[in-house]
Amino acid sequence: MSKVKVLDCTLRDGGYVNNWEFGKDNIKKIVSKLLEANIDIIECGFLTQKIEYNEHCSKYDNVQRIEEFLPKERHKQEIVCMINYGEYNLDNIPECNDTPIDGLRIAFHKKDLKEALEFCKGISQKGYKLYVQPMVSLSYTDIEFLDLIKTVNEIQPYAFYIVDSFGIMKRNDLMRLYYLTDHNLKEDICIGYHSHNNIQLAFSNAQALVDLKTKRKLIIDSSVFGMGRGAGNLNTELFIEYLNDNNGGIYKSKPLLQIIDQVLNNIYLSKYWGYSLPHYISAKHNCHPNYASYLADKNTLTVEDISNILSKIDENKKNNFDKVYIENLYCTYQAHKTTNYSMIDELIDIFKDKTVIAIAPGSSINVETDKIIKEASMPDTIVVSVNFKPEKLKYDYVFVSNLRRYHELKDKSKTKLIVTSNIEVDNNVNYVISYVDLLNDVESVRDNAGLMLIKLLIKLGVKSIKLAGYDGYSYDAFTNYVEKDMAYVKKNMVVDALNAGMRKMLAQFSKQVKIDFITKTKYINMEEG
Repeated sequence: MSKVKVLDCTLRDGGYVNNWEFGKDNIKKIVSKLLEANIDIIECGFLTQKIEYNEHCSKYDNVQRIEEFLPKERHKQEIVCMINYGEYNLDNIPECNDTPIDGLRIAFHKKDLKEALEFCKGISQKGYKLYVQPMVSLSYTDIEFLDLIKTVNEIQPYAFYIVDSFGIMKRNDLMRLYYLTDHNLKEDICIGYHSHNNIQLAFSNAQALVDLKTKRKLIIDSSVFGMGRGAGNLNTELFIEYLNDNNGGIYKSKPLLQIIDQVLNNIYLSKYWGYSLPHYISAKHNCHPNYASYLADKNTLTVEDISNILSKIDENKKNNFDKVYIENLYCTYQAHKTTNYSMIDELIDIFKDKTVIAIAPGSSINVETDKIIKEASMPDTIVVSVNFKPEKLKYDYVFVSNLRRYHELKDKSKTKLIVTSNIEVDNNVNYVISYVDLLNDVESVRDNAGLMLIKLLIKLGVKSIKLAGYDGYSYDAFTNYVEKDMAYVKKNMVVDALNAGMRKMLAQFSKQVKIDFITKTKYINMEEG
């Protein structure tokens, strides 16, 4: 029967969800409850010199900081911390005997292999239980992986890991790497498995390892409630039940349920993690899940479009998230068509020196309908709606820059449409305008449809612009829109960035054209920054 240990990484891998800000008391509570549940190894977070220490955060600038979060009685359970290679100077790490922890986990990318293994050797020489964690294990060829194992044998760590960084391993992938490792790694070195759940196989893969009944000592990583970036991780509470039923485990589930109830559930409700189509697609394309998250947060793309963009990522860019790179790919993808500039001339003839009412789909238009109707009745006024067709209001044109919104529009042939060039259109569209020409410099709202319309209207020489439904974003997504099924649920930090970006761009545009608000808005004081 195999000897399986559970390593809980809630405070480390789970911290990607909430920026590691669990709170001092909650960090203590999580550690205490994990010990009470008999979890074998508890990872307290990251050790890094790239932070200003915050006692409410599970990132530590030195090892001694961890002691205040640990109870005096720990029994035989082990406490570890992780270092991302390159984030800590080896000379600043004390001997293990002088610290409150038992081991250090060293994570590194393939590009840093040689230097990282030298760092690992130094950690081992300081007396720590060393966990060697080569990220994205599937990025190694079999020969490269065997060469890695050969060097690891010389270092003699406590554990060597198979790491499924992108949650893409199927059972055959895992078994191939496991047998390569098992037959070539020294017998007294544990084999660890760290998974992510992008294609929902973390639990079944962990079971497959346990069911091997190998003599090799195994360490399986998990987190309470599956807490982790994107699709999340293997659930500790589920896995220990499997070990209790099938592998002689003596774990307790009640303390884990208390962690969920008292700490994690509130985080989950505001910062969701778990299976999603974008994260499935990132696994399908074998790339960092943040690429999919970044594109999904745009709320401008269909799932098919996200997949198309991910398919264009260079192989050497897949393992590390590069925000500038994916933004450029996104803009290039969106700008796949050119504009017939004669259409601009036609629109100038129509809009020049007119007052334009721009109607965004904010919920205020349901409340202040009469005010909008009154303003629309004024002479030399044109009404343009943004990405939707208002039911209770008359409009002259619909401006569309969002792929998803375009596909949702009904009766396109009965509507005068102004569409940006990122959208594949049919013969019903009256005007196609350059997508790239309407972008702005603020990343969070770079291609916000309401702002793109304002920029177009300025180009067309309108006299003034009156805004309706430009309410601003709130944390409760279902209060943002005129129709609930239009809502996109966004993280709070995304909402804050959107509001700041809108305010800044509206302030800039108001210097070029007279802008007034018809309906209630968060942006009534348009100050930059």
